[in-house]
Amino acid sequence: MESTRPYAINLPDVVAEVRQAFARYEVALTTNQVEVLDELFLDGPHTVRYGATENLVGTEAIRAFRQGRSPKNLMRSLRATVITTYGQDYAVADTEFTREGEPRIGRQSHTWLRCPQGWRIVAAHVSWMDAPKAPAA
Repeated sequence: MESTRPYAINLPDVVAEVRQAFARYEVALTTNQVEVLDELFLDGPHTVRYGATENLVGTEAIRAFRQGRSPKNLMRSLRATVITTYGQDYAVADTEFTREGEPRIGRQSHTWLRCPQGWRIVAAHVSWMDAPKAPAA
């Protein structure tokens, strides 16, 4: 069925807003600003964060995880970040990341929703994959 509701992909001003929210999240994550991380996830029972080793459903579970997480080894380097917006109020942000001493490549996806209080993450997923092997000589 074809949609009758018009929307625009990657409106420059909306992309800029989400990019700013995404950057704020990254700083909060790598400097363990738990209060900012809690703020950036939509407060409610339907917010989801699937991590590398945990499945968290609802704000309370996500907060409890953040409170108990070690603040060590949080720095990382991002690459291949793609932010795509759909209309004025919905966006996805995907990125790869690496950490010093970690041979695997991390992947992170966020679904962002514009709310009255600003952009909020409503779903997040983190996973790891083995780094590609160098071709044999």
